[in-house]
Amino acid sequence: MSTVLAFILTLAVLVVVHEYGHYRVARACGVKVLRFSVGFGRVLWRHQRSPDHTEFTLCALPLGGYVRMLDEREGPVPAALREQAFNKRPLRQRVAVVAAGPVANLLLAILLFAGVNWVGQEEPKAVLGSPARESLAERAGLRAGDWVQAVSVDGQQWQDIQSLSDLRWRLTEAVEQGRKLHLELSDVLGHGRRSVVLDTDSLGAHEIDAQVIAKLGLGPPFSEAVLGALTPGGAGAQAGLQAGDLVRRVDGAHVADAASLRERIRLAGVQEPAAVMLWQIERRGQLVDLEVQPKAVVENGRKFGRIEAMVGGQPAMVMVRYGPLDGLLRGAERTWDVSWMTLKMFGRMLVGEASLKNLSGPLTIADYAGQSARSGLAQYLGFLALVSVSLGVLNLLPLPMLDGGHLMYYLFEGLSGRPVSEWWQTQLQRAGALILMLMMALALSNDVARLTGLH
Repeated sequence: MSTVLAFILTLAVLVVVHEYGHYRVARACGVKVLRFSVGFGRVLWRHQRSPDHTEFTLCALPLGGYVRMLDEREGPVPAALREQAFNKRPLRQRVAVVAAGPVANLLLAILLFAGVNWVGQEEPKAVLGSPARESLAERAGLRAGDWVQAVSVDGQQWQDIQSLSDLRWRLTEAVEQGRKLHLELSDVLGHGRRSVVLDTDSLGAHEIDAQVIAKLGLGPPFSEAVLGALTPGGAGAQAGLQAGDLVRRVDGAHVADAASLRERIRLAGVQEPAAVMLWQIERRGQLVDLEVQPKAVVENGRKFGRIEAMVGGQPAMVMVRYGPLDGLLRGAERTWDVSWMTLKMFGRMLVGEASLKNLSGPLTIADYAGQSARSGLAQYLGFLALVSVSLGVLNLLPLPMLDGGHLMYYLFEGLSGRPVSEWWQTQLQRAGALILMLMMALALSNDVARLTGLH
């Protein structure tokens, strides 16, 4: 139920803001607005102050909305109201009315991202766990416990890193741009500063996916190799392990963090039977040696070891919060970055450089809406901002049926001095409707594949 409510709230906010952009600018330009509708289909609620005022409606199908303006192309217009018809307004005003919807979504995203910055949220500190073997991170010299303080794409201008998610965002940008990423590191206490270079330009990728993440080799945030709850009668419990044990060494080798311990456990289970390991643990200030034999399991055709216990403590967290002006500026910067990245992603999907699996539909949006709402206010505001950016950018695409398609008509009119003919508009509208239907079908197919585990 929470997922449904969060999805409906998300749609309601984004639709109202988008249509209000059209409505407000239309009124400012002297255009008569006949109806402001949230949703389609049967009218559930209606309000109209008088027959001369705009009718506001709430309809049964909340998957969009519209603003209906007085227009001679849609029916006869009384002579006294002709100057208030949309089609009679100057070109610059028609452009402003059409562009106002997407612009409203982008302005909303700025405020929402700013709200996240003002509210603040606890995020994992940018302290890295053990890099994956033979990964880009390992070759660059990264090691468990490295705290990323700042990043740079040219080694000259540095940007402070607030959290692990901030670092991942900068990594995504570097991969998208095909540039190296310089990291300024220290230990967990801030001592021993040094710089390394991640050769993200060598990946030859244009998007972050599972394969690129594996090549980068940046795993979960650093956490100590401490044990949590154990399954009664499981491999760990049978070996004498207890919750709270801190693993110092395995087979004489130092254990850097929980990630490296989990990797050793998995590898021990590849053999048949699973290898017996000698663990040195710290328990209540005393060092204890134990023999541990993981349980060998097979999942999805892969064999690995498991000790049937939680491995790893809570990573260090940091509260990320900004002041009024800095939060607003960062909100604007994030909106620009996401907009540009979204636009590039659309372009790459169009030319085949990015997978069409990146296209998401209403089921994925509903799922993420529910997850983010349950995670807290800041997470939901951030999710709402991302969807608002996507809606704004999508509507600016030069496709008939979208705001961007109408703007293309007006560009032609501005350059040629004459409007696009009705015949051409009809043909383009049909083509645009077909393209949108195909996109919606593909997005829904991707949603089903994700939810059923096929992607």
